[in-house]
Amino acid sequence: MAGKQYVKNIVDVHIGHRMQLRRAMLGMSQKDLGDLCGVTCQQIQKYESATNRISASRLFQVGQAMDTPVSFFFCGLPGNLPDENKSTMSRRVSDQTEDDPMAKTETLRLITLYWKLANDKQRATIMDILTALVSGDKVSVTEQE
Repeated sequence: MAGKQYVKNIVDVHIGHRMQLRRAMLGMSQKDLGDLCGVTCQQIQKYESATNRISASRLFQVGQAMDTPVSFFFCGLPGNLPDENKSTMSRRVSDQTEDDPMAKTETLRLITLYWKLANDKQRATIMDILTALVSGDKVSVTEQE
């Protein structure tokens, strides 16, 4: 194939990470998403790893399949900052440090389980427990209705 070879860029990597994050939040497999979008699970994997660049129309379709606005996939990208250079932008967008709680699978699992709770009262109880644990207070759980 004659043409320019695709080279990953930080925007493609960021969109892939956000796509994977949203899919995981929904408990959706790559196959499920691929079926909804009319592509293979391998293609979804390539979009998520930024091995293939996703087109605007496909990204729109992915957003619809996950009931997510396209803007979600761009959230967290830096804007047009005057002193921004490629190395700074790369570090800010795609690099995750070991101590970043948002980069951990455990965080995603906690959020997913939290939103699976049946009602606001249960979620409030969990927040009270976590707050007490962090502050060192004695934890007392009252009976749910």
